[in-house]
Amino acid sequence: MRPTEDDLHAYVDDQLSPERRQAVEAYLAQSPEDAARVAAYRAQGAELRSCFNPVLDEPVPQRLTQHAPRRRLARVAAAMAWVAIGVVLGWGASLFTGQQQAGTAGLARRAAVAHAVYTPEVRHPVEVGAEQQEHLVRWLSKRLGADLRPPVLSAHGYELVGGRLLPGDRGAVAQFMYQDARGRRLTLYVTRAPAGQHDTAFRYSREDGVSVFYWVDASLGYALSAELPRASLLEVATAVYKQSNP
Repeated sequence: MRPTEDDLHAYVDDQLSPERRQAVEAYLAQSPEDAARVAAYRAQGAELRSCFNPVLDEPVPQRLTQHAPRRRLARVAAAMAWVAIGVVLGWGASLFTGQQQAGTAGLARRAAVAHAVYTPEVRHPVEVGAEQQEHLVRWLSKRLGADLRPPVLSAHGYELVGGRLLPGDRGAVAQFMYQDARGRRLTLYVTRAPAGQHDTAFRYSREDGVSVFYWVDASLGYALSAELPRASLLEVATAVYKQSNP
């Protein structure tokens, strides 16, 4: 039976019984789209903890404990708790709708999640293989409404495996996957850039063990991801950047 949305959230929060957890894991192994959602939920939880855990460890200000009556102090604490919950819920909801990922930093996070989900796949790492590259490029270009040209990375030891179509917060997203002779994979994530986004700076981010170089060029945002050291990925990313800006 397909897991419900509550099941997926309980799985992320480690609240399922061993039997139900095993069933959900078996389902996710056969459903890459829902596996990507679960990975995004985990990433969101990590971001929320990194933002709010330090606040929980702060001592209560002395001015609130010295002279305030206990009942008043309880009301203040309760109000503060509800405000914090409102902030977390509001921010969490906006994360799920993509409102907080409108900038280029969100591009890096989404690309890293997609990379982590699909690169381990052995039988189905891509939807369309490199042997159908012409069809792949036409299909993804049409869906994104842009002329896509997957870079040639043979000089750096990587060959195109193929690509797939992914959902994004601004519509369709293209993911191209490459592999070297040692089986190491990297992915190029291409999406529509946010309206009015003119920041073309070449940036680096480290997302849960995945290195990402990302940038915006005209109407498209690019993110190259791999489980490689920064210096190793930089050489390849520079080649991709130059080919996307001929």
